[in-house]
Amino acid sequence: MPKTARHWYFNQRPKGEMDDQTLALREEALPALQDNEFLVRSIYLSMDATHRLWIGDLDLYMEPIPVGERMKGFLIGEVMESRHDGYQAGDLVTGLGSWSDYIIDDGSAFQKMPPIPGLSIADAFGILTVAGPTALVGLMEIGDPKPGDTVVVSAAAGAVGMLVGQIAKIHGCRTIGIAGGAEKCERLKSLFGYDEVVDYKKGDVVGQLRTLAPDGIDVLFENVGGDILDAGLTVMKDFGRVVICGLISSYNADGPVPGPYMFRNVIMRRLTIRGFVILDYLDRYPEFQAKLADWMREGRLNYRLHVVEGLENAVDALQLLYHGGNHGKVMVKIGAEPAAH
Repeated sequence: MPKTARHWYFNQRPKGEMDDQTLALREEALPALQDNEFLVRSIYLSMDATHRLWIGDLDLYMEPIPVGERMKGFLIGEVMESRHDGYQAGDLVTGLGSWSDYIIDDGSAFQKMPPIPGLSIADAFGILTVAGPTALVGLMEIGDPKPGDTVVVSAAAGAVGMLVGQIAKIHGCRTIGIAGGAEKCERLKSLFGYDEVVDYKKGDVVGQLRTLAPDGIDVLFENVGGDILDAGLTVMKDFGRVVICGLISSYNADGPVPGPYMFRNVIMRRLTIRGFVILDYLDRYPEFQAKLADWMREGRLNYRLHVVEGLENAVDALQLLYHGGNHGKVMVKIGAEPAAH
């Protein structure tokens, strides 16, 4: 059993973007295991845009992380030692834990990871833990697309967006992805199967959308907010559905964020707008994961993982999400994958 563990702590509340003082990496002695506890060696840590909200002072869907506490995220790890009847050495576990290389738990934060035949640990964790269920629930249960519908996805090259378009295609929809830059837009078509793309860096997003969706948008899957959300609202079809998955453009804002300016179209186009949080659907994860895993094994879901090596680089990895520097699902590799899996 290791004698020490490294942990990222929430050190200072940021004003706007995170800086070098926001989180601090500390090494501490690892206490001895007590009865009904087990030791987890972290393997991968998921980087999700909502982490910035967790260290803010907004009224959230969960309690924000207090200053001075360890930073949290979704992890997969291996049980190294156990004094808990429900867990034994070698078990793979996932859960919402701290940004740490070793974690002691009593079963309240981690659950066993069910075996996913035919998928690597990285692929299973990267797609089936947050991104895949989020894409599936948001599109199918809230967006409620019909065959032939036009589905527009913002941040379409990101962890969720790259999956939403493909799930829409599986269900017979026409897809338009919004991303920034020629490289990402090309990837939307060649790797993720989008029918059309909008490069917001070229400007006039409304004009691009009107050209590609002359009859309007049936389902808008929104990950960005701000001007991008306004553009989508402008081009919505009557009785369209707007899925609010994320508003990443506002997560580093220092103060109230204006808009959307085209909110009047909620009336003019008789729109349905609904936000959601995937944590509300945890009881249905086995159902979602089984469906997604089948599509992955069948080659119907392409994806990219953006893996950053080393717990010490976790903050830099998170910052990629807010500056468009990621190429797929961002994860931090903290420890080696066990050979047995």
